[in-house]
Amino acid sequence: MIDTTIQRELLAQLPQLPEEKQRRVLDFAHALGGSTPRGVPGSQLLQLAGTMTEEEAKEMLRAIEDDRKSTG
Repeated sequence: MIDTTIQRELLAQLPQLPEEKQRRVLDFAHALGGSTPRGVPGSQLLQLAGTMTEEEAKEMLRAIEDDRKSTG
């Protein structure tokens, strides 16, 4: 059940926020509801293709594996 007072206050505040902060409010609401989208679209990652050296990639993989072992 929605509290209409809270809903009215939120709707009054949102237009006063810049779009980036409105998105943060939405992300926070999703997080509270347990439906936060995870990750980013692959198209956003394409701009990073080829920017990491092979040694940096290996170091990152080692760090991921080390973390898996320690939290696993």
